[in-house]
Amino acid sequence: MQKENDIQLAQANTDPGFKVPGSQDQSAKPSSEPALSSVPPGGAPIEVAPVQGAPATDTSTRDLAIGGAVFLVLLIVFFFARNAYANHLVRRRVAPSSADTAGWLMFFGLSFLSAAAVLAILNAGKFLTVAITGTLLVFGIAALVGAMLTGRR
Repeated sequence: MQKENDIQLAQANTDPGFKVPGSQDQSAKPSSEPALSSVPPGGAPIEVAPVQGAPATDTSTRDLAIGGAVFLVLLIVFFFARNAYANHLVRRRVAPSSADTAGWLMFFGLSFLSAAAVLAILNAGKFLTVAITGTLLVFGIAALVGAMLTGRR
């Protein structure tokens, strides 16, 4: 008897929970409740609609740790590139103080640009905005232009 009731319930609940627009009859009223899928064998319904107030995207701590490690490695590489660039400018007969300033400006420019790239790769939905990425790009490009102009003296 229990099997027959289960079979009848399974046959009665064949609605997939969605309808193609325009194929509904005019008498059907749209429901304002979230769509629920069919009841799984465990018994509790599964909610398919997004939860109100939940963030659109989330970044796990693992992703943040990997991004931070990549950024730290890039900073170390940029530090050695700064030293090489300053030494190159001194060999080209640029004053050591100007060469050092140009090297630091290059370091900060590359750091800002790589920070923008790492943040955009980590979570584009959250960090790829004018307020965050735009600011980093403007400061990075300005620092690189400053390094080129300072290194010409």
